[in-house]
Amino acid sequence: MNIQTAYDNWSATYDADANLTRDLDQAVTRETLMGIRYKSLIEIGCGTGKNTLMLSQIAEKVYAIDFSAQMLEKAKEKVNSANVIFMIGNITEKWTCSNESADLVTCNLVLEHIEDLSFIFSEAFRTLVKGGYFFISELHPFRQYQGTQANFQQDKEVITIPAFVHNISDFLNAAKNHGFILENFVECWHKQDQNKPPRLASFLFKK
Repeated sequence: MNIQTAYDNWSATYDADANLTRDLDQAVTRETLMGIRYKSLIEIGCGTGKNTLMLSQIAEKVYAIDFSAQMLEKAKEKVNSANVIFMIGNITEKWTCSNESADLVTCNLVLEHIEDLSFIFSEAFRTLVKGGYFFISELHPFRQYQGTQANFQQDKEVITIPAFVHNISDFLNAAKNHGFILENFVECWHKQDQNKPPRLASFLFKK
């Protein structure tokens, strides 16, 4: 099953399924970004809107992008904020956002499904104003080394979604190659992850 179809199918249960990675990501994103105000924000891979409502509270305008129409429908049901514009789009192709149009780009639990990090960093740099931030929260590669990847259950069958392993150095090198400066890097554990490798890797880059 390809990635787009998998997320279309997962949309019906995504919010209700037990998912410690999703829950930790939401907490880390809130902790990192709350308390700062942004004029314009681009959320790539918004999914069912798990972070969109919070983002709408810290930005004057939010452009929430996803390539799964079914995920977007769930997000629209959940987020009824006048300052949020939902858009269907493939982030591996040029984003429908103007140059230097945002002061924050966010990307959560998306890049494991993207083979070419370089293009994503290039588009983030293009769309950000000087001094803008690129926030990334992703499944930690240590978990991927152990075989962990996004999956869900459908009709008693476990559907595993295609994924690519990106090492920490891959993120750092892609950022450096496109002119970003690392402001913060955090490895994150859920409270149930005692004596286990970190669950998430969180980066904050500045243009």
